[in-house]
Amino acid sequence: MIDRLVIVGATGDLNARYLLPALTALRAAGHLDDRFVLTCADREDWTSEQFRAWVNDQLDRHCPSEPAGVKQAIADLARYRQADATEAADLAPMIAGEGPVVVYLALPPVIFPSTVTALHRAGLPSGSRIVLEKPFGEDLNSAAELNRLLAGVVPEQAVFRVDHFLAMTTVQNVLGSRLANRVLEPIWNSSHIAEVEIVWNETLALEGRAGYYDGVGALKDMVQNHLLQVLCLVAMEPPLSLGERDLRDRKIDVLRSVRPLTDDDVVRRTRRARYLAGRIGDREVPAYVEEDGVDPRRRTETFAEVELRLDNWRWSGTTFRLRTGKALGNDRKEVAVRFRSVPHLPFEESEEATPNVLRFGLEPESMTLALTGIGPGTRALAPLTLTAQMEPADLPAYGRLLLAVLNGNAALSIRGDEAEEAWRVLEPVMSAWSRDLVPLEEYPAGSDARDVPEG
Repeated sequence: MIDRLVIVGATGDLNARYLLPALTALRAAGHLDDRFVLTCADREDWTSEQFRAWVNDQLDRHCPSEPAGVKQAIADLARYRQADATEAADLAPMIAGEGPVVVYLALPPVIFPSTVTALHRAGLPSGSRIVLEKPFGEDLNSAAELNRLLAGVVPEQAVFRVDHFLAMTTVQNVLGSRLANRVLEPIWNSSHIAEVEIVWNETLALEGRAGYYDGVGALKDMVQNHLLQVLCLVAMEPPLSLGERDLRDRKIDVLRSVRPLTDDDVVRRTRRARYLAGRIGDREVPAYVEEDGVDPRRRTETFAEVELRLDNWRWSGTTFRLRTGKALGNDRKEVAVRFRSVPHLPFEESEEATPNVLRFGLEPESMTLALTGIGPGTRALAPLTLTAQMEPADLPAYGRLLLAVLNGNAALSIRGDEAEEAWRVLEPVMSAWSRDLVPLEEYPAGSDARDVPEG
């Protein structure tokens, strides 16, 4: 286990909301001790004492249930340095020393290439690892170029293109449910499954993230990485093991099997929209174009839907629908596996039975199965729902992700060729949208996702 971590971009939202709480959870679980070295860097002209005060505030806000002593221990471990992430001279003192170091780039993706180059010039110690957040590149060409840059600095096994969705308990349970249960795996194919919905709809609006989000949008922020990763786990062939090579090989098989989208396909099978002013619960939400830091000329979407087909033996004939939206009326974050209807019903007094649906709730974590049975005291069919009680996770998703990085377990990371293949899947959508072949619709904040207009 590497016991030195450098977080570049340490005063940002990612560190405050996810990385620092994850480190606190790791400390509480006994994975980190006082020998662990945590160096945090950003452009802010702060002292280590000022940074520790900021860390304490963020931990109180984002993980209030953790013991005060554990939170204070993480704050005490943190050392802050003012640095330009693109300057080798600024990075060199932080990575110098005995033994390897993990460098976590909690930065806007646009400066990844400059920072990777600076780390190379600074002399990254042998055995070190580099962690990059999504999205990896801005398109296929930039992802391929970033892969080439990284290959000149560290071996592929030391590059962690992280996606915390892969560390979510329920996402991992998609694999567990289908691969460890004989009742599911024989019917996990297009003969029995009509449609799979992978949805991340949220009531949250921009929440001050215009600096990142307005240059990315819903398609790149959620669909290109998170939702495609979930698609891989749902649709992959059973791997020989859950080791990094076997798991990643099967995931990339899925991406390679996605049927290429033509312009006509994009027009018929995708939607994009952005939110207008509206009300969500008890809060008024301004229109997206009126949010601080938004450039309306970018025409950034806050809602994206893409329908994909897989050209392989298992899934020919099944529709995969990936959907995400911000500022909607209700949170809906799940994988919904919709089975086909039975071929014949022998019930004289019954209407057609509702097809079975297996739902994996992503946030909050849950699993339910919608069945059909006989209603009490009648001969009529009635819905029946089975719900699984999920055990609380031992670590948050980012805690499991960070622990895997420190231990060198790349199974929860995305391989370089996989990152490029994900861009190949969506490049036709990006191209068609850039040419306005699909109109940018609008929906009031607080809308139901079903009410978002279709182009």
